[in-house]
Amino acid sequence: MTVTVERHGGPTVRKDHRPDRPHSGGPRTPYVLYLLPGVLAFLAVVVVPFLMNTGVSFTDWQGVGSPKWSGLANYRELVDDDEFWASFRHSLFMVVAMAVVPTALGLVLAAALFDYIGKHFGGRIAAVLRACFYLPQVLPVAVAGIVWSWILAPDNGSLNELLKAAGLGSWQQDWLGDPDIALYSVMGVMVWVQLGFPLVVFMAGLQRVDPQLYEAAELDGAGWWRRFRHITLPQIRPETQVVLTWCTIAALKVFGAVYVLTKGGPGGATDVPSYFSFATFFEKTQVGYGAAISTVLTAIILVLSLVGLRLQTRAEDAEEGIRS
Repeated sequence: MTVTVERHGGPTVRKDHRPDRPHSGGPRTPYVLYLLPGVLAFLAVVVVPFLMNTGVSFTDWQGVGSPKWSGLANYRELVDDDEFWASFRHSLFMVVAMAVVPTALGLVLAAALFDYIGKHFGGRIAAVLRACFYLPQVLPVAVAGIVWSWILAPDNGSLNELLKAAGLGSWQQDWLGDPDIALYSVMGVMVWVQLGFPLVVFMAGLQRVDPQLYEAAELDGAGWWRRFRHITLPQIRPETQVVLTWCTIAALKVFGAVYVLTKGGPGGATDVPSYFSFATFFEKTQVGYGAAISTVLTAIILVLSLVGLRLQTRAEDAEEGIRS
């Protein structure tokens, strides 16, 4: 709004007058109040159960009656427990199946879908293939496990029937019942389950890479592999660190697939710490010892998470320093 003001003996002055913004009469709500529901939920669902579980781990308790304080006895027993260390070694195999292999395959497939399929066959085809790879992530673990137990069944299982029809009957196996190959069968299933997550993350990361880098490399005669090695890998390094950290944590706490497929068998060949804790807690009713196992596993996962976040932060700071 413009107002004309006349002054005696002087020129006319024009002043812009804007109405004041409406001022709320009441006090402003602090932003911390909006965080309160999430903080309370985190305390109720995560912090309080973890503290209770940690407290139980210092007791000798069978789930009924009053817990008996035992101090560090459960943790001393855990150090000398061969079954626990065997289950932890199995979880390292799960890290390979759920972190290392899916990250490598997901990176190559994402680059192929983005750099080749998307350019030659259209973005819609690439999106459909991406959705197909991600589908196992959407399926409930129980459903996927039951389907795979049918596929890998020793009698009339789809895989054995396929090998028989292909003239490879000598390759038929009891995939989930043989202690020598049961762990590798579960690993194969977990690669199928986990592959879609790194694929989607990497394809999202590739969209922020400057297309001129690929065009310049292609004009210089660089093939797909050289472009992948010298452009794709360095540009999506932050996504790679996130995927490796997330998938490693998922591998260490994997439970549902092992429970549905093998229940830790045969003979503990596929036992992992999370299932070992569950079986000790509920089946053997050694509640204090099972709580000690889960507490140690939680501590390991927490340390790995902090290390992963620290490495990611350091890499981002170094990248910003190079740019500046």
